Amino acid sequence: MKKKTFAVLVALLTFAVGVAIARFTLPRFRNPAPPVPPKQEIQLSNYRLSGPYQYKNLTIFLVHGPDQPFSGPYTPLQQAMERKVVVVHETSEVNELAIENQSSSEEVFVQAGDIVKGGQQDRVLAVDLILPLKSGKMPIDAFCVEHGRWTQRGAEGMNQFSLSEETLPSKDLKLAAKSEASQARVWREVETAQGQLTDSLNTDVRSSASRSSLQLALENDKVQQSTAKYIDKLTSVIDGQSDVIGFVFAINNELNSADVYPSNAMFKQLWPRLLKAAAVEAVADSSSAAARPANDTLSIETVGDFLTAAEKGTESLNEVTTRTHMLKRESEKGIFFETRDMAHGGAWIHRSYLTR
Repeated sequence: MKKKTFAVLVALLTFAVGVAIARFTLPRFRNPAPPVPPKQEIQLSNYRLSGPYQYKNLTIFLVHGPDQPFSGPYTPLQQAMERKVVVVHETSEVNELAIENQSSSEEVFVQAGDIVKGGQQDRVLAVDLILPLKSGKMPIDAFCVEHGRWTQRGAEGMNQFSLSEETLPSKDLKLAAKSEASQARVWREVETAQGQLTDSLNTDVRSSASRSSLQLALENDKVQQSTAKYIDKLTSVIDGQSDVIGFVFAINNELNSADVYPSNAMFKQLWPRLLKAAAVEAVADSSSAAARPANDTLSIETVGDFLTAAEKGTESLNEVTTRTHMLKRESEKGIFFETRDMAHGGAWIHRSYLTR
Protein backbone atom coordinates (compact mmCIF):
# COMPACT_ATOMS: atom_id res chain seq x y z
CA MET A 1 0.00 0.00 0.00
CA LYS A 2 2.84 2.36 0.91
CA LYS A 3 4.58 1.61 -2.37
CA LYS A 4 1.40 2.39 -4.29
CA THR A 5 0.90 5.70 -2.46
CA PHE A 6 4.50 6.64 -3.07
CA ALA A 7 4.14 5.89 -6.80
CA VAL A 8 1.03 8.06 -7.01
CA LEU A 9 2.83 10.93 -5.26
CA VAL A 10 5.80 10.64 -7.62
CA ALA A 11 3.46 10.68 -10.62
CA LEU A 12 1.64 13.76 -9.34
CA LEU A 13 4.92 15.53 -8.63
CA THR A 14 6.22 14.70 -12.09
CA PHE A 15 3.02 16.01 -13.65
CA ALA A 16 3.20 19.27 -11.65
CA VAL A 17 6.82 19.83 -12.64
CA GLY A 18 5.95 19.19 -16.28
CA VAL A 19 3.10 21.70 -16.18
CA ALA A 20 5.39 24.32 -14.60
CA ILE A 21 8.08 23.80 -17.23
CA ALA A 22 5.53 23.99 -20.03
CA ARG A 23 4.09 27.20 -18.63
CA PHE A 24 7.44 28.96 -18.96
CA THR A 25 8.67 27.40 -22.17
CA LEU A 26 5.70 26.79 -24.45
CA PRO A 27 4.74 30.47 -25.02
CA ARG A 28 8.13 30.99 -26.61
CA PHE A 29 7.25 28.45 -29.23
CA ARG A 30 3.63 29.51 -29.66
CA ASN A 31 4.51 33.23 -30.12
CA PRO A 32 7.91 33.50 -31.78
CA ALA A 33 9.38 36.98 -32.18
CA PRO A 34 8.80 38.44 -35.66
CA PRO A 35 11.80 37.95 -37.94
CA VAL A 36 14.19 40.88 -38.26
CA PRO A 37 14.73 41.72 -41.95
CA PRO A 38 18.36 41.21 -42.95
CA LYS A 39 20.36 44.39 -43.51
CA GLN A 40 21.15 44.96 -47.15
CA GLU A 41 23.80 47.08 -48.84
CA ILE A 42 24.24 48.51 -52.32
CA GLN A 43 26.94 50.73 -53.81
CA LEU A 44 25.98 53.85 -55.77
CA SER A 45 28.39 56.03 -57.72
CA ASN A 46 28.93 58.38 -54.78
CA TYR A 47 27.44 56.60 -51.74
CA ARG A 48 26.87 53.23 -50.17
CA LEU A 49 23.41 52.47 -48.77
CA SER A 50 22.54 50.12 -45.92
CA GLY A 51 19.26 49.12 -44.32
CA PRO A 52 16.42 48.85 -43.71
CA TYR A 53 16.08 49.85 -40.06
CA GLN A 54 12.43 49.98 -39.08
CA TYR A 55 10.13 50.84 -36.22
CA LYS A 56 6.38 50.71 -36.83
CA ASN A 57 5.69 52.72 -40.00
CA LEU A 58 9.08 54.50 -40.20
CA THR A 59 11.84 52.91 -42.27
CA ILE A 60 15.39 54.26 -42.43
CA PHE A 61 18.29 53.59 -44.79
CA LEU A 62 21.74 54.91 -43.94
CA VAL A 63 24.00 56.70 -46.42
CA HIS A 64 27.71 55.88 -46.10
CA GLY A 65 30.66 57.69 -47.66
CA PRO A 66 34.06 59.22 -46.97
CA ASP A 67 34.45 62.65 -45.42
CA GLN A 68 34.86 65.33 -48.09
CA PRO A 69 38.15 67.26 -48.36
CA PHE A 70 36.39 70.27 -46.80
CA SER A 71 33.56 69.69 -44.34
CA GLY A 72 33.61 72.60 -41.93
CA PRO A 73 33.52 72.56 -39.01
CA TYR A 74 30.25 74.44 -38.60
CA THR A 75 28.23 74.80 -35.42
CA PRO A 76 24.55 73.91 -36.00
CA LEU A 77 22.11 76.77 -35.34
CA GLN A 78 20.42 74.97 -32.46
CA GLN A 79 23.68 74.59 -30.53
CA ALA A 80 24.72 78.16 -31.35
CA MET A 81 21.43 79.60 -30.09
CA GLU A 82 21.56 77.43 -26.99
CA ARG A 83 24.89 79.02 -26.07
CA LYS A 84 23.71 82.47 -27.26
CA VAL A 85 26.39 82.56 -29.95
CA VAL A 86 23.71 83.42 -32.54
CA VAL A 87 20.82 85.86 -32.14
CA VAL A 88 17.75 85.85 -34.40
CA HIS A 89 16.05 89.25 -34.50
CA GLU A 90 12.43 90.15 -35.24
CA THR A 91 12.09 92.62 -38.14
CA SER A 92 8.28 93.00 -38.21
CA GLU A 93 8.47 91.55 -41.74
CA VAL A 94 6.66 88.22 -42.00
CA ASN A 95 9.02 86.72 -44.58
CA GLU A 96 12.38 88.13 -43.50
CA LEU A 97 14.26 88.02 -40.21
CA ALA A 98 17.75 89.16 -39.23
CA ILE A 99 20.32 86.71 -37.93
CA GLU A 100 23.66 87.46 -36.32
CA ASN A 101 26.68 85.33 -35.44
CA GLN A 102 28.47 86.99 -32.53
CA SER A 103 31.29 84.45 -32.31
CA SER A 104 34.86 85.18 -33.34
CA SER A 105 35.77 81.46 -33.50
CA GLU A 106 32.72 79.49 -34.73
CA GLU A 107 31.06 79.56 -38.11
CA VAL A 108 27.41 78.51 -37.94
CA PHE A 109 25.28 76.41 -40.27
CA VAL A 110 21.57 77.27 -40.55
CA GLN A 111 19.48 74.55 -42.19
CA ALA A 112 16.28 75.31 -44.05
CA GLY A 113 13.41 74.07 -41.90
CA ASP A 114 14.84 75.22 -38.56
CA ILE A 115 12.03 76.76 -36.47
CA VAL A 116 12.58 79.79 -34.23
CA LYS A 117 10.14 80.49 -31.45
CA GLY A 118 8.73 83.77 -30.13
CA GLY A 119 8.98 87.19 -31.75
CA GLN A 120 5.68 88.46 -33.06
CA GLN A 121 4.96 85.00 -34.47
CA ASP A 122 6.91 81.74 -34.78
CA ARG A 123 8.87 81.39 -38.02
CA VAL A 124 10.67 78.74 -40.02
CA LEU A 125 13.96 79.67 -41.70
CA ALA A 126 13.58 79.01 -45.40
CA VAL A 127 17.16 78.63 -46.67
CA ASP A 128 20.43 76.98 -45.76
CA LEU A 129 22.89 79.66 -44.70
CA ILE A 130 26.51 79.85 -43.54
CA LEU A 131 27.01 82.51 -40.88
CA PRO A 132 30.63 83.73 -40.93
CA LEU A 133 32.53 84.92 -37.89
CA LYS A 134 31.24 88.19 -36.40
CA SER A 135 28.70 88.32 -39.21
CA GLY A 136 26.72 91.34 -38.06
CA LYS A 137 22.99 91.27 -38.78
CA MET A 138 22.22 89.38 -41.99
CA PRO A 139 18.79 89.07 -43.63
CA ILE A 140 17.35 85.57 -43.92
CA ASP A 141 14.19 84.40 -45.67
CA ALA A 142 11.53 83.03 -43.34
CA PHE A 143 7.91 81.90 -43.30
CA CYS A 144 5.30 82.25 -40.60
CA VAL A 145 4.25 78.98 -38.97
CA GLU A 146 1.76 80.65 -36.65
CA HIS A 147 -0.99 82.39 -38.58
CA GLY A 148 -3.03 83.86 -35.76
CA ARG A 149 -0.59 86.02 -33.78
CA TRP A 150 1.22 89.34 -34.32
CA THR A 151 2.05 90.34 -30.76
CA GLN A 152 4.05 89.18 -27.75
CA ARG A 153 3.15 85.72 -26.41
CA GLY A 154 3.30 85.40 -22.65
CA ALA A 155 6.76 86.15 -21.26
CA GLU A 156 8.58 85.36 -24.53
CA GLY A 157 10.80 88.00 -26.10
CA MET A 158 9.10 89.98 -28.87
CA ASN A 159 12.25 91.43 -30.46
CA GLN A 160 14.35 88.27 -30.44
CA PHE A 161 13.62 84.57 -30.88
CA SER A 162 14.32 81.73 -28.50
CA LEU A 163 15.67 78.27 -29.14
CA SER A 164 13.39 75.65 -30.65
CA GLU A 165 14.05 71.92 -30.54
CA GLU A 166 11.93 71.45 -33.67
CA THR A 167 12.31 71.54 -37.42
CA LEU A 168 9.68 71.24 -40.16
CA PRO A 169 8.00 67.87 -39.59
CA SER A 170 6.58 67.05 -43.02
CA LYS A 171 7.74 66.72 -46.60
CA ASP A 172 4.86 68.89 -47.81
CA LEU A 173 5.91 71.68 -45.45
CA LYS A 174 9.49 71.42 -46.74
CA LEU A 175 8.29 71.64 -50.33
CA ALA A 176 6.08 74.64 -49.52
CA ALA A 177 8.88 76.56 -47.82
CA LYS A 178 12.02 75.44 -49.61
CA SER A 179 10.85 74.74 -53.15
CA GLU A 180 7.66 76.74 -53.76
CA ALA A 181 8.48 79.58 -51.32
CA SER A 182 4.75 80.04 -50.75
CA GLN A 183 3.51 81.53 -47.48
CA ALA A 184 -0.07 80.59 -48.28
CA ARG A 185 0.86 76.95 -48.81
CA VAL A 186 2.99 76.93 -45.64
CA TRP A 187 -0.08 78.02 -43.65
CA ARG A 188 -2.19 75.31 -45.29
CA GLU A 189 0.40 72.63 -44.59
CA VAL A 190 0.75 73.73 -40.96
CA GLU A 191 -3.01 73.30 -40.55
CA THR A 192 -2.82 69.91 -42.27
CA ALA A 193 0.04 68.73 -40.03
CA GLN A 194 -1.85 69.78 -36.90
CA GLY A 195 -4.96 68.00 -38.14
CA GLN A 196 -3.09 64.76 -38.92
CA LEU A 197 -1.45 64.71 -35.49
CA THR A 198 -4.80 65.40 -33.84
CA ASP A 199 -6.46 62.54 -35.73
CA SER A 200 -3.62 60.05 -35.21
CA LEU A 201 -3.27 60.73 -31.49
CA ASN A 202 -6.99 61.20 -30.83
CA THR A 203 -6.27 64.44 -28.98
CA ASP A 204 -6.30 68.09 -30.03
CA VAL A 205 -2.63 69.07 -30.29
CA ARG A 206 -3.35 72.76 -30.86
CA SER A 207 -2.30 74.88 -27.89
CA SER A 208 -4.73 77.21 -26.13
CA ALA A 209 -1.89 79.76 -25.99
CA SER A 210 -1.93 79.96 -29.80
CA ARG A 211 -3.99 77.46 -31.75
CA SER A 212 -2.29 78.25 -35.05
CA SER A 213 1.26 77.68 -33.74
CA LEU A 214 3.02 74.68 -35.28
CA GLN A 215 5.76 74.99 -32.66
CA LEU A 216 3.35 74.71 -29.73
CA ALA A 217 1.57 71.78 -31.39
CA LEU A 218 4.90 69.97 -31.66
CA GLU A 219 5.51 70.65 -27.95
CA ASN A 220 2.25 68.86 -27.04
CA ASP A 221 2.93 66.15 -24.44
CA LYS A 222 1.28 63.39 -26.43
CA VAL A 223 3.23 64.31 -29.57
CA GLN A 224 6.46 64.27 -27.58
CA GLN A 225 5.66 60.92 -25.94
CA SER A 226 4.70 59.27 -29.23
CA THR A 227 7.78 60.46 -31.12
CA ALA A 228 10.03 59.44 -28.23
CA LYS A 229 9.17 55.78 -28.88
CA TYR A 230 10.49 56.03 -32.45
CA ILE A 231 13.59 57.89 -31.32
CA ASP A 232 14.36 55.35 -28.60
CA LYS A 233 14.21 52.49 -31.12
CA LEU A 234 16.11 54.12 -33.99
CA THR A 235 18.59 56.65 -32.63
CA SER A 236 21.27 54.00 -32.08
CA VAL A 237 21.29 52.65 -35.66
CA ILE A 238 24.25 54.90 -36.46
CA ASP A 239 26.30 53.75 -33.45
CA GLY A 240 29.72 52.35 -34.29
CA GLN A 241 29.49 53.41 -37.94
CA SER A 242 32.05 56.14 -38.54
CA ASP A 243 31.28 56.52 -42.24
CA VAL A 244 27.55 57.36 -41.99
CA ILE A 245 27.00 60.78 -43.57
CA GLY A 246 23.23 60.81 -44.13
CA PHE A 247 19.95 58.95 -44.17
CA VAL A 248 16.89 58.28 -46.29
CA PHE A 249 13.51 57.60 -44.78
CA ALA A 250 10.16 56.22 -45.83
CA ILE A 251 6.80 56.31 -44.07
CA ASN A 252 4.27 53.55 -44.63
CA ASN A 253 6.77 52.14 -47.17
CA GLU A 254 6.57 55.30 -49.29
CA LEU A 255 9.82 57.16 -49.95
CA ASN A 256 9.85 60.58 -48.32
CA SER A 257 13.18 62.41 -48.27
CA ALA A 258 16.92 62.27 -47.56
CA ASP A 259 19.64 64.46 -46.07
CA VAL A 260 23.36 63.98 -46.67
CA TYR A 261 26.36 65.88 -45.26
CA PRO A 262 30.07 66.10 -46.11
CA SER A 263 31.27 64.36 -42.93
CA ASN A 264 30.24 61.89 -40.28
CA ALA A 265 30.85 64.52 -37.58
CA MET A 266 28.43 67.00 -39.16
CA PHE A 267 25.74 64.36 -39.69
CA LYS A 268 25.98 63.16 -36.09
CA GLN A 269 25.48 66.72 -34.82
CA LEU A 270 22.24 67.04 -36.78
CA TRP A 271 20.98 63.45 -36.45
CA PRO A 272 18.78 63.98 -33.35
CA ARG A 273 16.79 66.79 -35.03
CA LEU A 274 16.52 64.92 -38.33
CA LEU A 275 15.27 61.75 -36.67
CA LYS A 276 12.80 63.63 -34.48
CA ALA A 277 11.25 65.38 -37.49
CA ALA A 278 10.92 62.04 -39.32
CA ALA A 279 9.34 60.52 -36.21
CA VAL A 280 6.77 63.33 -35.95
CA GLU A 281 5.79 62.78 -39.57
CA ALA A 282 5.51 59.04 -38.99
CA VAL A 283 3.24 59.63 -35.99
CA ALA A 284 1.09 62.01 -38.04
CA ASP A 285 0.74 59.39 -40.80
CA SER A 286 0.34 56.39 -38.49
CA SER A 287 -3.44 56.25 -38.93
CA SER A 288 -2.99 55.46 -42.63
CA ALA A 289 -0.35 52.75 -42.07
CA ALA A 290 -2.96 49.95 -42.02
CA ALA A 291 -4.04 50.84 -45.54
CA ARG A 292 -0.73 49.58 -46.97
CA PRO A 293 -0.54 45.88 -47.90
CA ALA A 294 1.61 43.90 -45.45
CA ASN A 295 3.90 42.66 -48.24
CA ASP A 296 4.29 46.10 -49.85
CA THR A 297 7.93 46.68 -48.84
CA LEU A 298 10.42 49.22 -50.09
CA SER A 299 13.56 47.79 -51.67
CA ILE A 300 17.00 49.28 -51.17
CA GLU A 301 17.39 49.37 -54.96
CA THR A 302 14.36 51.69 -55.21
CA VAL A 303 15.98 54.00 -52.67
CA GLY A 304 19.22 54.07 -54.66
CA ASP A 305 17.37 54.77 -57.90
CA PHE A 306 15.58 57.72 -56.28
CA LEU A 307 18.82 59.34 -55.09
CA THR A 308 20.52 58.86 -58.43
CA ALA A 309 17.58 60.19 -60.48
CA ALA A 310 17.05 63.24 -58.25
CA GLU A 311 20.58 64.47 -58.96
CA LYS A 312 19.90 64.58 -62.71
CA GLY A 313 17.03 67.08 -62.91
CA THR A 314 16.76 70.48 -64.56
CA GLU A 315 19.25 72.78 -62.85
CA SER A 316 18.99 76.28 -61.38
CA LEU A 317 21.22 78.23 -58.98
CA ASN A 318 20.26 80.57 -56.14
CA GLU A 319 22.89 82.91 -54.65
CA VAL A 320 21.61 83.09 -51.06
CA THR A 321 24.64 85.21 -50.12
CA THR A 322 28.05 85.65 -51.73
CA ARG A 323 29.21 82.89 -49.37
CA THR A 324 26.24 80.48 -49.63
CA HIS A 325 24.99 79.21 -52.99
CA MET A 326 22.10 76.75 -53.43
CA LEU A 327 21.95 74.45 -56.45
CA LYS A 328 18.51 73.02 -57.26
CA ARG A 329 17.67 70.19 -59.65
CA GLU A 330 14.06 69.27 -60.42
CA SER A 331 12.83 66.07 -62.01
CA GLU A 332 9.42 64.49 -62.44
CA LYS A 333 9.67 62.47 -59.23
CA GLY A 334 11.98 64.49 -56.99
CA ILE A 335 13.81 67.68 -56.09
CA PHE A 336 17.50 67.86 -55.18
CA PHE A 337 19.18 70.73 -53.32
CA GLU A 338 22.92 71.16 -52.83
CA THR A 339 24.26 73.90 -50.55
CA ARG A 340 27.75 75.13 -51.39
CA ASP A 341 30.34 77.11 -49.46
CA MET A 342 31.91 79.53 -51.96
CA ALA A 343 34.67 80.50 -49.52
CA HIS A 344 36.01 76.98 -50.00
CA GLY A 345 35.82 76.52 -53.74
CA GLY A 346 32.11 75.72 -53.80
CA ALA A 347 32.48 72.67 -51.54
CA TRP A 348 29.08 71.11 -50.88
CA ILE A 349 27.95 71.06 -47.24
CA HIS A 350 24.38 69.73 -47.43
CA ARG A 351 22.42 67.67 -49.94
CA SER A 352 18.67 67.38 -49.58
CA TYR A 353 16.40 65.06 -51.58
CA LEU A 354 12.59 65.35 -51.59
CA THR A 355 10.13 63.13 -53.40
CA ARG A 356 7.25 64.84 -55.16
